[in-house]
Amino acid sequence: MSKTIQYTVDADGIAILTLDIPGRSMNVLTPELVDDLKSCVEQLTADDAVKGAVITSAKPAFMAGADLKDLVTAYERGLTVEEGYRQSQALSQVFRQLETCGKPVAAAINGIALGGGLELCLACHYRVLVDHPKAKIGLPECTIGLLPGGGGTQRLPRLIGIREALPLMLEGRQLSPEKALKLGVVHEIAPADQLIERARRWILEKGDPEAPWDKKGFRVPGGAGAMHPKSIETFMVGTSLLAGTAFHNYPAPKAIMSAVYEGTITPFDTGLRIESKYFAQLVSGVVARNMIRTLFINKGETDKLARRPAGIEKSAVRKLGILGAGMMGAGVAYVSVRAGIEVVLLDTAIESAEKGKAYSRALLEKAISRGRSTQEKADALLGLITPTTDYADLKGCDLVIEAVFENREIKAGVTAQAEAVIPSTAIFASNTSTLPITGLAEASERPEQFIGIHFFSPVDKMPLVEIIVGEKTSDEAIARSLDYVQQLRKTPIVVNDSRGFYTSRCFSTFTNEGMTMVAEGVTPALIENAAKMASMPIGPLAVIDEVTIELGYKITMQAKEDLGDAFVPGSGFDIMTKMMELDRKGKRFGKGFYDYPEGGRKHLWPGLAELYPPADEQPSVDEVKSRLLVIQALETARCYEEGVLTNPADADLGSIFGWGFPPWTGGTLSFIDTMGIQAFVAECDRLAAAYGPRFAVSDWLRARAETGETFHPSGNVK
Repeated sequence: MSKTIQYTVDADGIAILTLDIPGRSMNVLTPELVDDLKSCVEQLTADDAVKGAVITSAKPAFMAGADLKDLVTAYERGLTVEEGYRQSQALSQVFRQLETCGKPVAAAINGIALGGGLELCLACHYRVLVDHPKAKIGLPECTIGLLPGGGGTQRLPRLIGIREALPLMLEGRQLSPEKALKLGVVHEIAPADQLIERARRWILEKGDPEAPWDKKGFRVPGGAGAMHPKSIETFMVGTSLLAGTAFHNYPAPKAIMSAVYEGTITPFDTGLRIESKYFAQLVSGVVARNMIRTLFINKGETDKLARRPAGIEKSAVRKLGILGAGMMGAGVAYVSVRAGIEVVLLDTAIESAEKGKAYSRALLEKAISRGRSTQEKADALLGLITPTTDYADLKGCDLVIEAVFENREIKAGVTAQAEAVIPSTAIFASNTSTLPITGLAEASERPEQFIGIHFFSPVDKMPLVEIIVGEKTSDEAIARSLDYVQQLRKTPIVVNDSRGFYTSRCFSTFTNEGMTMVAEGVTPALIENAAKMASMPIGPLAVIDEVTIELGYKITMQAKEDLGDAFVPGSGFDIMTKMMELDRKGKRFGKGFYDYPEGGRKHLWPGLAELYPPADEQPSVDEVKSRLLVIQALETARCYEEGVLTNPADADLGSIFGWGFPPWTGGTLSFIDTMGIQAFVAECDRLAAAYGPRFAVSDWLRARAETGETFHPSGNVK
């Protein structure tokens, strides 16, 4: 008897297979479900009274795909390529058995169908998708280092053509019901209450039990193979794009391209075996382990507030005060009203406050122009923002976030004025990116309710929020701050107080190393391109131009003032100072390490070669990549050693979502584990000898290397 599938046969002889894994909020392809599906297929095939079958779900979604909590352990378990191949083939053959059972099978897709969930639907002869805005279908395996291993790389191109199918798999794009219907991935869309009936009607009225690719004379829509001009053009362009974006760091896109190319020029069953071969190589590799663990498992746990202090009642922010209506304050206002929160946006001049509100207006107008919102909804959201210069308007706020200049005195002043009017129960947060929270809390009358909530720019696009805990910050303040971030549907990490905290501190090593290499005579183009070849989203010189050299300089000077004799300038400080003297302060000022010609494309400033002549002998690309990645990972290890970080998952998530550390690594601490901690320490020793003490390893890290202690224990996914 099946435990995961309800099998019934109605009066018309239609078998209804309802997926329903006990104890799970979402159906996934567990071994038990696959076995039950096989049994159900055998049952409906053998029963002459059954005319056809409808597959649906008893849960709000259809199926999310593979059980990633199981797949993430494959690498640690030592899963071989042969075992991975058999695993993929086992699933693929059950789907193939369904597809060739000789009876028409329709999928009544009542919600999300992703990965293996959609692959099951593609193995059905007819697909009806619920007409609901939350219903999405897609094959997103590439985004976690895998490819569709249940026939997706073979069925989707044969269904809609290679040109249309490849981008869906390579980008992991999810389709709305309307788009899925337009592309031909589903045959019709229907209201939820008509879904099963529409599927039944097709079986009774038409009921074709043969897939298109099993019919005589079938050809892949749009062509396939090296001799077809449209097909080969698609693969040539796709291969070129992959080389320019993945830089061979991500094996999944290449495997998808290969599986589709090879599979679509062979018989269908051969194509399934080819797909399983490539799937096996990926699932047994470390990149898939890294990406699944960080981007799916740990992100999911973090989004559910895994590190929220226990025993504190759940809260919600109803009214938010924001001090400072500049770019950061305006961005926080926008994401907050989008979550239905009333916002008081305060600045020193009403014109500035109104300008901050206008930022939300511009984003909402863009959403309307793209059909993602309506004027009525936009007006309602804008009505939640009150621009003001009067601190009295903060009365009744549950939370206040200051986003004023990175100046200790200014921050102290706004803290005092806000606390004079806000409720005694309110949380006060600083959006500072570098100044220690404990020091800023000295200006507060209630330091236990003072915390850091560090957003990233642009706030509406960046998914991470860094919660910084000061020496006196209470568990209640932590819990309520996490609740607020969850209201915004962003991903929070929790770190302890430190200058620069975690993200700003480690990110600064990336830009510092880039500037240091320029001063050493490494050509700027080599530095920038090597960073991108390592899969950083942008080079260190371009990114410091974006955040402005001026900001980095001011932060450094504030640290110098605070630390006094203990201040040690970074190795790139001299070049930063030189750029300030030359009034090349960054992109916002029209010039920095790059020139920004009006109406033209930015380009590296030629004058750099005069200031810092290129050395006769240039380092290899691999050497530059190593310096840029290792210094960031090493600083993360230092944060972990000092207790700034208390959980490896926060380190990895913060590095990827905070400043763009390459996702293929799984994050900074996963990078060390992947490289091997002994090999990492040896590389640090080599770099320290060649370039200076900033690469020096602590006794603590060296001791971990000697015992082989990793940051993520084997099998640990939290």
